Amino acid sequence: MMMKKNLSRRDWISSLTGGMGALGLASMFSEDQLRAASTTRVAAPAPAAPKFPNFTPKAKANIVLFMVGGPSQLDMFDPKPSLLKYQGQRPSSVDLRTERTTGGLLPSPFEFKQYGRGGVHVSNLLPNIASVIDEICVIKSMYTFNPTHTPARSLFHTGNIAATRPSMGSWISYGLGSENKNLPGFVVLSPGQGGGGGLARSGFLPAKHQGTYFDDSVAEPDKMIKYLQNKDLDKDSQRRQLDLIQSLNQEHEHSFGQDEFLEGRIQSMETAYSMQFEATDVFDIRKESEAVRAQYGDTPFAHGCLLARRLVERGVRTVHVYYGPGQPWDDHSKIEKNLKERCPDMDKACAALITDLKQRGLLDSTLVTWGGEFGRTPVSESGDGRDHNPYGFTMWMAGGGVKGGMAYGETDEFGFKSVEKNVSIHDLHATMLNQMGVDHTKLTYRYAGRDFRLTDVYGEVVRDILV
Repeated sequence: MMMKKNLSRRDWISSLTGGMGALGLASMFSEDQLRAASTTRVAAPAPAAPKFPNFTPKAKANIVLFMVGGPSQLDMFDPKPSLLKYQGQRPSSVDLRTERTTGGLLPSPFEFKQYGRGGVHVSNLLPNIASVIDEICVIKSMYTFNPTHTPARSLFHTGNIAATRPSMGSWISYGLGSENKNLPGFVVLSPGQGGGGGLARSGFLPAKHQGTYFDDSVAEPDKMIKYLQNKDLDKDSQRRQLDLIQSLNQEHEHSFGQDEFLEGRIQSMETAYSMQFEATDVFDIRKESEAVRAQYGDTPFAHGCLLARRLVERGVRTVHVYYGPGQPWDDHSKIEKNLKERCPDMDKACAALITDLKQRGLLDSTLVTWGGEFGRTPVSESGDGRDHNPYGFTMWMAGGGVKGGMAYGETDEFGFKSVEKNVSIHDLHATMLNQMGVDHTKLTYRYAGRDFRLTDVYGEVVRDILV
């Protein structure tokens, strides 16, 4: 270990702690150095034992299907005959204030029918979701607090409009820990770059709880995860190399005091080492039968939904699947054309996920939530589009102890504001945590002199939709 005297700790950190890429730097180490490191196995710091669940959970895993941009509830789940009756008008019975200049009421061009034992309304855009509606609770009375994408999206993910708070996936990871030490506890699936626009951050929670992003636009693990495997060192040599790096990191921490960011890197490197052996299997959807892959479809969102099932099947707690890239559901114009093009892909993959989870006995223990940062207005924008609507919109939940085959809550006669059994984003978060065995008022983290929680000082569990 004489090499420690020749290289500073800064040199080592700058060149060695780059996550999975660090495992490919075999040329920096001689065989003697690797053998020296192997004499003492350095274990990563053991994570603190989770304090939850504090009552028996219904769900072990949480899948969020996020329609980036804000999908139109009025064209999919919330039919309003009054839109046709008062087409082009702006009745004074509802304050139709919108973010942008809008016109009169715009009826939906799509036909609605009632499906399932509860007679839930679904439009002809979504025949596949309609076929599994008995597994779904459609919440028609959602509301949020901001009509702008970035703060509204942050509120949905973190419980706050500030862009610095921990994501719900990070809170779940912090509270419940992981069931699979070889995979991240919180995974984000999104096409292209961005991973949900940075909404998988751990904030002030320990860094190890941050979401790990993967590109679901490709089907090959080596393309989805760059530098997944080290082709120059075998497993034992890599283990010795990593032990050497970890010993330097821990020596530094012992000298300067506890460093949560450094501990997060230590944990991430251990996960990266393990992932190269397990991730090659779990992220390879080509190992599914042709029938299963055809059931989901062959698009990035379909890949994401199939991967979500494969991940929760292996113990990953939280998976966020984004319908992107960009914010495709932001239909300020040409909404009829856009929905006809976009919904078949989404509809097929969502229904396949629910069906697949149920067939494998996983739906009861997996909570699936669908929606966006807000909905769309009943009044027109640009003649054939809809503006942002945070006052009343639709989300749905399935599995994980949620009642299926029902609609909950109502908006006004034009579908603009939630008026009955209102459900806030904080209520949604409280309900998600409850199904995972967590009292949302007790999942707290002390930071900057105060206790924080995902639901802040708000949130009530929506017990009417629970089994």
